[in-house]
Amino acid sequence: MISGSGPDKSSDLGQVLCLRNDTIFKQAFSLLRCRTSRENPICSAGGFLLNTSRHYKTKPTHGIGRYKHLIIAQEPKKKRGKVEIRPINLGTDHEYGVINIHLTAYDMALAESYAQYVHNLCNDLSIKVEESYALPTKTMEVLRLQDQGNKMFLDSVLTTHERVVQISGLSATFAEIFLEIIGNNLPEGVKLSVKEHTEEDFKGRFKARPELEELLAKLN
Repeated sequence: MISGSGPDKSSDLGQVLCLRNDTIFKQAFSLLRCRTSRENPICSAGGFLLNTSRHYKTKPTHGIGRYKHLIIAQEPKKKRGKVEIRPINLGTDHEYGVINIHLTAYDMALAESYAQYVHNLCNDLSIKVEESYALPTKTMEVLRLQDQGNKMFLDSVLTTHERVVQISGLSATFAEIFLEIIGNNLPEGVKLSVKEHTEEDFKGRFKARPELEELLAKLN
């Protein structure tokens, strides 16, 4: 029973109503939590509500861990066909066709560096470079006759390295100047030769296979 008068009485009544509303709210929240826990179980940990239902249990598990469908399919490699000979440009009355600049040396680094110099020179002088490639390395054995006797023995082995810079469209008026420039800058130990490109030069780029040629000859 509450007794009193004036402002104290109204304040006490307000506190009682607030406590009562708070108690009703807590009871309603606890009933609501119990009801929802049956449909969707919820547990509290550290002040946070966590959902413990496992929805993935109702889904199939096939395909888990597979990754091949994520990899982009690559196109099959095409088989290399036979290398066809391109038509040779014979040139005109005012300019040369396809010309091969052959560089031969026993030092591979020297032949490679001078071939690079010729290539860069052609680019600077606006001369079209068709290709720049290396020919198969050649070896030559040097035999020496003994001072006494007729037997020969191996004295040394010489390895020859060849590089080719293939150009086209060289004008007849500028050809003499160009050849003079590369001839004056030719390093010692490098042999220079310039000639028109032929079909034999194209075939010389590939190593000979005498065994295969013999089999083909037997079949034919």
